[in-house]
Parts: sequence; structure tokens; C-alpha cells
Amino acid sequence: MSSIDDFQAARIDGSPLRLSDYRGQVLLIVNTASACGFTPQFAGLQELHATYGARGLVVIGFPCNQFGKQDAGSNQEIGAFCSKNYGVDFTMMSKIDVNGPQAIPLYDWLKQQAPGVLGTRSIKWNFTKFLVGRDGRVIARYAPATRPAELRADIETALTSSPS
Repeated sequence: MSSIDDFQAARIDGSPLRLSDYRGQVLLIVNTASACGFTPQFAGLQELHATYGARGLVVIGFPCNQFGKQDAGSNQEIGAFCSKNYGVDFTMMSKIDVNGPQAIPLYDWLKQQAPGVLGTRSIKWNFTKFLVGRDGRVIARYAPATRPAELRADIETALTSSPS
């Protein structure tokens, strides 16, 4: 697999999503959780979506229950929580694993393309973020503590770049 376009996953309602449907756009992919100290980042992610969506930014949230069991609800409960508490209307996906033998192929690829600190491949916690350029390649990986607003400059740069 050489590009984000090679992957698909299930939306929060279970319907399939081919990431190639977003070809030529900038993606911000985040593993999320509803009961985490970083959960308020949903507001910042929604703000990025509202600010840059018309220019080609697509925010995609992947709920994950692997860290402290902080997203134990059903997909329906997670979707309702995000909408009610943070006004989330960006794309939310079905709950996944990001590490281990049940990790979805997309996350295995993201971790390979952009290793973490000291070259580690595993995701360390909720709200790890990956910015993917218009060419379908990973630009950067951001730590959970990196607030969405801190990504603005990188997003602006990615949005002004042409796909290769």
C-alpha cells in the first residue's frame, strides 16, 4: 500500500468508506475517545473542520477503546455523545483497534509512514493525529497532547500544496 487511497474502513453507522473518495483533499485522522482527558479536543477538531472543510480539509475520527477503556460505548452512543457535547459533524468511523493484531490496516500503514518518538510504531494514547497531504501521503504525526489549533500552520501549508 502506497497511499491513503488504498484503504477503506467502516463509518460509525457501519457503511463502508473508501478513503480514495477523498483523493486530492487533506486528511486529519485521529483516534478518539469519549471519556479521556483529551476528549475536549473534539471541539478543536470540529473547529478545524468548520474553518478548513470548504478548502479541502477532511477530519476523520476513529473511536478507540484500547487506552484506559475510555470509549466503551457502542458506535451509536459514541456518535450521539460527540454530536450532543461537541457539535461534531465531521466524519466519525466505527470503533477500531489502532494497535495489536486487531488493528485495522489503515493504522498499521499510518504508524509505518510516521513513527512516533524514537521511531516507535505503536499509538501511545487517544487523540494521536496524522495529517495526510493531497497526494495521499502522511505529512506528520502529532502527539495526543498537541491541541488541534496547533496544527493550523501545517494544515494551511498542506492545503496550499498541489497533489503530486
